[in-house]
Amino acid sequence: MRIEARPLPAQLPDLGNLPPLLTRLYAARGVQSAEELDKGLARLIPYQQLKGIDAAVELLVEALAQRQRILIVGDFDADGATASSVGVLGLRLLGAAHVDYLVPNRFEYGYGLTPEIVAVALERQPDLLLTVDNGISSVDGVAAAKAAGLTVLVTDHHLPGPELPAADAIVNPNQPGCDFPSKAMAGVGVMFYVLLALRARLRETGWFASRAEPNLGELLDLVALGSVADVVPLDANNRILVHQGLARIRAGRARPGLRAILEVAGRDHRRITSTDLGFILGPRLNAAGRLDDMSLGIECLLCDDEALARDMAVQLDQLNQDRKAIEQGMQREALAQLKDLSLDDMPFGLCLFEPDWHQGVIGILASRLKERYHRPAIAFADAGEGMLKGSARSVPGLHIRDALDAVAAKHPGLISKFGGHAMAAGLSLPQGNFGAFAAAFDAEVRRQLCEDDLTGRLLSDGQLDATEFHLELARALRNAGPWGQHFPEPLFHGVFQIVNQRIVGERHLKLVLKTECGSVQLDGIAFNIDRDVWPNPTLRWAELAYKLDLNEFRGNETVQLMVAHIAPR
Repeated sequence: MRIEARPLPAQLPDLGNLPPLLTRLYAARGVQSAEELDKGLARLIPYQQLKGIDAAVELLVEALAQRQRILIVGDFDADGATASSVGVLGLRLLGAAHVDYLVPNRFEYGYGLTPEIVAVALERQPDLLLTVDNGISSVDGVAAAKAAGLTVLVTDHHLPGPELPAADAIVNPNQPGCDFPSKAMAGVGVMFYVLLALRARLRETGWFASRAEPNLGELLDLVALGSVADVVPLDANNRILVHQGLARIRAGRARPGLRAILEVAGRDHRRITSTDLGFILGPRLNAAGRLDDMSLGIECLLCDDEALARDMAVQLDQLNQDRKAIEQGMQREALAQLKDLSLDDMPFGLCLFEPDWHQGVIGILASRLKERYHRPAIAFADAGEGMLKGSARSVPGLHIRDALDAVAAKHPGLISKFGGHAMAAGLSLPQGNFGAFAAAFDAEVRRQLCEDDLTGRLLSDGQLDATEFHLELARALRNAGPWGQHFPEPLFHGVFQIVNQRIVGERHLKLVLKTECGSVQLDGIAFNIDRDVWPNPTLRWAELAYKLDLNEFRGNETVQLMVAHIAPR
């Protein structure tokens, strides 16, 4: 792992009366004007710029006026769960008489609006099918729904394929011809925008003359959660959505189910950050879709009963604990497969398979392998009937979906189906093709990457002076976010003396450190360290890459270093 300086523009922008450090941090993340730092809702990109929004609104206005049965078809991840919840809650707030949801079980039906899930949907006798966080690739599923006489509205954010589904309306900022400037919205963000547009149209028609006009801002906690958990880039528009959602949570105005998940996880809602959305709330919600049925997660988010919401939050927490145990077992088996290989002998593209690996957890395993070995990784599970299901994760420099496309083009019939984007993808293939695919994938990765590309790197925002390790700066950095994908939390580096080191919680390294000059003593924590290497009682000096964080214990706040990388010095 190497630490590199995060590049800065040749000339720093004028961002107003900000401290020099914050100006540098924002400039390094592409902020060019003070307006981009305005996180008020008035700065959101107008919904009118979304292609298909007028047609979508017309369908929904008619559905509300005629009291049609609306069925939302979601996805089994946190974005799909929050998008489904926002759709159900928002349409009910706007006066829809009949709104329900359906989420395909990943183990029975797979992803998206397939003809099989349409058959299940027809049992609910809907008039309008509304997809959230899926549908842009569901050509056959939409055709099946239309053939059954249903109206279909697709809302999605994924990249479309060569053919669009023949839906009655499509809202997706990434569809051809859409001029919406933010292509990074999550599925839940797209659904929220549809509701904003629908409310505006209903207002024009006098719909609210006989009913209260709802505050759709009540849904922003869910929008924030789904956006961060789906790891979409936090461009200026998404930062507004996430900031506003975090503000609601911190003010104690989140949905009862969201509050319950935080409470069960032992987190204070008043201090929640975007990182907590991604690493505390998101995994607990995702655990339902990975191991069981995402309906549990959606029901928790929809629930208005505090006690019932807590019961479901406890179930989600237990599922997440089960997921962790399964994941750790799979990691041990994966590392055992690779233990006799040096980095020189290791494939450029890793492909691993064990018959008992869990389909719902292979994506996390692929991520762990990618992070550990700094190379593209695909983990496979037995999908039954002689087929394997794979989940792929990539490194900068390799577009994993395009790499799979290249393998499929060179070796017809090797892959049954695949899809995805630059950093993550999924695929299926016959089990008998695994060895040939592994070799073909490695060859393709070797064609595109060199050994230097497989050296992990961390981009640092520089070194902090000993005088900067104080609470005021830590608070300022926390409030300067929200931080996330493509807008990363500030990372610093430096050399520190190790005063003390010990393991806590089985896998975490607790550190007592002194700055290089010895004038300041600090606490540090490194999560999920390699127990074969740490603790190292002979090591007295180390180079750290770290985030400046706040630690609260018994009402007292102190500065703490969240260590992302530690190496002997």
